[in-house]
Amino acid sequence: MSEKKIIAVVGATGTQGGGLVRAILDDPASPFAVRAITRNADSDRARELAARGAEVVEADLADPATLKNAFAGVHGAFVVTNFFESMSAEVEKSQAHAAAQALKDAGAEHVIWSTLDDTRPTLAPLGIPGIQGSYTVPHFDGKYDGENAFRELGVPTTFLRTTFYWESLTYGFSLRRGEDGTLAIILPLGERRLSGIAGEDIGRTAYGIFQRGTALVGDTVSIAGDHLTGRQIADTFAKVLGETVDYRPLTFDQFYDLGLAAPEEFTNMFRYYYEAEADFTGARDLDRVRALNPALETFEEWLTAHKDAFKGI
Repeated sequence: MSEKKIIAVVGATGTQGGGLVRAILDDPASPFAVRAITRNADSDRARELAARGAEVVEADLADPATLKNAFAGVHGAFVVTNFFESMSAEVEKSQAHAAAQALKDAGAEHVIWSTLDDTRPTLAPLGIPGIQGSYTVPHFDGKYDGENAFRELGVPTTFLRTTFYWESLTYGFSLRRGEDGTLAIILPLGERRLSGIAGEDIGRTAYGIFQRGTALVGDTVSIAGDHLTGRQIADTFAKVLGETVDYRPLTFDQFYDLGLAAPEEFTNMFRYYYEAEADFTGARDLDRVRALNPALETFEEWLTAHKDAFKGI
C-alpha cells in the first residue's frame, strides 16, 4: 500500500479542525494521515488526538518560524483562524499571509482556507459605521480579505465559506425563558432565514473536498446545513424539547442592548444575515454540501443530539 498523504490541520483541537481530524481518523480507508497542528501538544484534546493516531505538532500562526516544520512534507492543509482570540481582523489577515507563505514554501498541493463572506458591500451603503476601520463585521471581513494572501501567492486553495454555528445557540443569548415561564427564541431576523450548520459538519465537508483530489482548487464552496426562519427554529426547539417555544423577533437596537460581549460585532453580523439573506442562502446549496458530506445534519438532527445543552434554561 502506498504511503498516506499528510493533511496538516490548523486548529485541530477546535470545532472546525477537530471535525476534519475526526472525519479522517474515523475512515479506515482514508488515503490521508493527519498532522494535528496545535499550540499546546500537552493539552487534553491534543493527547486524545495523538492516542487515536494523529501526529501532533506544535506551531502557531502568530509565529511564522514555527510553520516550516508544521507543514514540511504535507500534501494538503486546512487552515482556520480564531478572530475572538485577538479580536482583530488585521491579526487574522497577518495569520492568513503567514500560513499561505509557509504552505507555498512547503509545496502543498491543496489547501482549504476556512473563510466567510464580505459584509461591506451590503452594510456599508446602509450607513453602518465601520469597526476597526472600514470593517463592518470584522470576523467576517478579515477572513474574506485573508483569501487574497492565498490567491496572490498562487497557493492551490479551496475557499470554504462557513456560516453560523448551531452551537452558538447554546450560549444563552438566543433562547430565554420569560417571566411567565415560556421559552422564546429572540433573534433580530424578522421573517428572514438564518443559514446555520453543525460545527462538526464543517470539518466533515472539508474532508469531502480533500477526497475530490484537486478538483475544487480555485473554487469557493459556501456551506450550511439548514436555512431556517426564527419561527422554524422555535418550532424545532418546541418539538425536540417537548414544550412551547415562542419566536420573538427583536429589533437590531434591542439585540444590541442584550448586553452581549462585542455587541457591535454581533449586531452587525445579524444585520448582515438579514440584509443579505437571499444572496447568502442562495450561495449555500444544501444538495451540493450534502454531496460533499453525506452525513450533513439538519438543525433538528443536531438539536436532538444536543438537547441536553439546553437543560436548565
